[in-house]
Amino acid sequence: MRRILGNLLSCECACTSNLFVTGDGIPPPRHVVPARGALSIGNTYSVSFVDLDGNKLSTADGHVTILVLTTSADREQARTVGDHVPDFCLGNPAYRMITVIHFTRRHMALGRRMATAFIRHRVREEAKRLQARYDAQKISRDAKSDIFVVTDFDGTIASQLGQFAEATDFSVFVFGHSGELLAQWHTVPSADQLAAVLK
Repeated sequence: MRRILGNLLSCECACTSNLFVTGDGIPPPRHVVPARGALSIGNTYSVSFVDLDGNKLSTADGHVTILVLTTSADREQARTVGDHVPDFCLGNPAYRMITVIHFTRRHMALGRRMATAFIRHRVREEAKRLQARYDAQKISRDAKSDIFVVTDFDGTIASQLGQFAEATDFSVFVFGHSGELLAQWHTVPSADQLAAVLK
């Protein structure tokens, strides 16, 4: 059992912070379309999903969204992205970060339940790390409520973000409040790169 868990479920979720947009000076959204194929900077995309806690999320629901698409193999990179989120985003309802964990292998119902249980455990651990950062910034807020994690067992979300279901590429996207793609990377962006896009 431990070996199965180690092989299938060793994923650590990036620290995620819920942050949001005022919309000042941002033009109204153009036609919002579901993402298909490679995404292009400046285009507007609507990608919807439900996280582990049942929250309905979208890249075009009025938030500035940092979206990390990762696999269990890239868990440390995902965590580093969370660490690079600027302090001005922490606890700010204008922004949020969503971690999508993409499983490239098919899993039966039992495997999915095991994976989900393990991910929930990791989320609790990451919430402690994020809470320490909140406390240092004197943010009176439960960090756990600002962590959004989505599982992608069948590749549906990955395909909407421009990847094949079997692909293992690591990707980071920043979407504006109306779903406009502001930036994307296939490696971990620096703290300065993230801050420049999010300001």
